[in-house]
Amino acid sequence: MRKVIVLFLIVLVPLLSNAQYNYTTKNNKAIKAYEEALQYFNRMDYFSAVQLMNKAIKYDKKFIEAHLVLAEIYIENNNIDKAIQSYYNVIDLNPDFFPGLYSSLAQLEMMQNNFQSAKEHLEKFLTYDNLKPITRSRAKRKIESCEFAIDAINNPVPFNPVNLSDHINTYYDEYWPSLTADEQTLVITRLIPKELIQHTDDLHDNQAEQEGNYESNTPVIPGRSEVQEDFYISVKENGVWSEAINAGKPLNTNGNEGAQTIKVDGRVMYFTACNRSDGKGRCDIYSSIKENGTWSEPVNLGSPVNTSDWEAQPSISADGKTLYFVSNRSGGFGQKDIWYSTLSEDGNWSLPKNLGENINSAGQEQSPFIHPDNKTLYFASDGIIGMGGFDLYKATMNEDGTWSEPMNLGYPINTTYDEIGLIVNAVGNMAYFSSDRLSNKRRDIFQFELYKEARPNPVSYIKGKVFDANTKKSLVAHFELINLETNEVVMEAKSEAINGEFLVCIPTDNNYALNVSKDNYLFYSENFELKGVHEITDPYLKDVALKPIKPGEKIILRNIFYATDSYGLKDESVAELTKLLEFLNNNKALRIEISGHTDNVGTSEYNIELSDKRAKSVYNYLVDHGINKDRLTYKGYGETQPISTNDNKEGRSENRRTELKILSSIEQ
Repeated sequence: MRKVIVLFLIVLVPLLSNAQYNYTTKNNKAIKAYEEALQYFNRMDYFSAVQLMNKAIKYDKKFIEAHLVLAEIYIENNNIDKAIQSYYNVIDLNPDFFPGLYSSLAQLEMMQNNFQSAKEHLEKFLTYDNLKPITRSRAKRKIESCEFAIDAINNPVPFNPVNLSDHINTYYDEYWPSLTADEQTLVITRLIPKELIQHTDDLHDNQAEQEGNYESNTPVIPGRSEVQEDFYISVKENGVWSEAINAGKPLNTNGNEGAQTIKVDGRVMYFTACNRSDGKGRCDIYSSIKENGTWSEPVNLGSPVNTSDWEAQPSISADGKTLYFVSNRSGGFGQKDIWYSTLSEDGNWSLPKNLGENINSAGQEQSPFIHPDNKTLYFASDGIIGMGGFDLYKATMNEDGTWSEPMNLGYPINTTYDEIGLIVNAVGNMAYFSSDRLSNKRRDIFQFELYKEARPNPVSYIKGKVFDANTKKSLVAHFELINLETNEVVMEAKSEAINGEFLVCIPTDNNYALNVSKDNYLFYSENFELKGVHEITDPYLKDVALKPIKPGEKIILRNIFYATDSYGLKDESVAELTKLLEFLNNNKALRIEISGHTDNVGTSEYNIELSDKRAKSVYNYLVDHGINKDRLTYKGYGETQPISTNDNKEGRSENRRTELKILSSIEQ
C-alpha cells in the first residue's frame, strides 16, 4: 500500500517532544507515557508506541498531542482506519489545533475511496491563512482529483482482471510484462532472493532444481539488499503459459535487470540496468539481440540516449525505429518525462526529443508503452488530474506527430494506488499489468479485456518461414511492409538464419504491400487490404518460398492495380513498380516478360486485349523509368492460364493478375 507522506511530522514530533512545550494536558502520567511512546516510535517499535500512546490517552482523553501522534503511528503501521479515527478525535477536541491535519486526513480518506469527505477536508484546509503557495496549489489539485474520482467511481469502466497463473506468478514480485505480437512469448521481471539463483554457466542446467527450492517451501521474503531483479521467460504451449524460466546469462547478472521491452518478433530486447561499470549514469538502457536462439551480450546504447542522468523503462516501436523511454534529464516539463529517439540508417540513435506537454506534466511520467500500431501510447502519470498517485493513460499520435490529450483509463483500472506498467496485445483487446492490490501474495501479473474506448488500432501480423523453393533450405530474407497510399516503408524485418522464421506486424488503418527479397532470388509480394478494418480475427500464417533467379521462373506482382475494365495503372501500384525497378537494376543481365491475366468474365477476345494492354502499361512504366527495351517484353494471356477457380469472387480475383517471368540471362 502506498504510504501517506506526512511532512508536518518533521516539525511536529520534535516540537511535541520538547520539554518546554506546553502540552494540552497537565496529567504527568499522561505526559510520561506519551514521551516514552515517542521514543519507541522513533525506534520504529510501533506496537510498543501504540500501547503507550493509548495509555497516555487513557490518563487524559483530551490529550490532543497523543491523539495526533497516535494517528501518525497508525499510518506508519498501515492501519488507515484507526489513523482516520485518531484524526477525527483531534478535530472533536480542537478543530483548529493543527491545520495540516486536514490535508493528511484527506489523503487517507482518498486511499479509502471516501472522496467526498476528503474534498470537504481539503476545502477546510484551504480556509487557513499563511499557507505556502505550493501547499495551497497542491491542495487545490487534490480537490480536482477528488472531483474526478467521484465522477469516475459513479461511472466505472469494465474491468475483470485474471491472474496469469502460477506458472508466471510466484511467492515473489513479478512485474513489467513484455509480449510478442503473436502472444506466444512473455518476458517478465521477477524480484528474487540472491541465494535462489547462482549465476553460473550451467544456470539453465540447474534451473529445475532451483525452481523446486521455492515451490516446495514457502520462502521468507528477504530485505532489499538480499534480492535482485532478473528476467524470466514463458512460452505459450497449447494455449497455456509454460513455467517462466530464468533467462540466464548474458541477460541476467548478479545485479539488477528490469523494465524491459521486446520487439514484436521477440528477437530484440531493450532493458534497464543500474550501476554497471560501463554505465553513463545511475541507470542506463541496454540492448540485446537474439540470434539462433541465443541472446547476445547486452550493449549500453550510449550517447545520446544514455546520459549522466537517469534513463530507464524503454519501449520499442513495432518497426524497431523509435525508442520511447523515461528520463529526468534537463529540458523536460517535470521530474521525470517521456522522451523518444529514432534509429537512423547508419544504426545510430538520434538526439532524444521530449514528447511534449500534452504527455509530460510537472510531475512524473512512467512506464511508456507504444502499441504495435505505432500510434497509441499508454503510460502512467502522477502529474495529471486523476484518482491520485500514478494513474494509467492513453494518448494517440496526431497526423502532424503531436499527441492527443491523454485519456484516463478510468476506475477501477485506476485507483488511489499506484498503477504503473500496462501493455496491450497487438490485436488490441487484452491488457496486461502487475498489481499488489489484487493478490494476497505480492505483485502479480494480471490480464483483462480492455474496453473498446481504451483500445488502440488493432494490429495483425504475418508469420511463417522463408526457404528456398527448390532446396527447402531456410533463408535470411529482408521484409518491407509498405503503405500503398503513401509508398512509405512502415515496417522492416529479417527472417531468422537458423530456421527462416519471421513475424511482421501489419496495422489495420491502411492497405499494404509486403515485399520479401534476397540476393539471387526473385522477390515475393503480398497484398493486405486492411483500411477500415476495426477487428482482427485471425493472423496471416504463411510460409514464403523464394525462387532462385533462372529462366522460366515467374512470380505474381500482387500489388499492381488497374481500374475496373481499364489498363491504366492506379497510384497504389507505385510501391510494387518501384520494387520491380530495383530488382531489374540489381540484376542487369536479366530479360523478362510482363504477363497479363484476367478472369473469364467477358469474351475471350476482350480479355486477351485487356490483359495485353495492362501488361503493356507496366512495360511502358519500366521503359519510362530507365529500363532498356531490349530487356523487356510483354504479353496478354487473357483467361487462358487461370490459377484458381472462376466460380467465385475470390477465385476470379486471384486470376486477375500481373506476372513477371524470367526469359533469359547472360550468365546462362
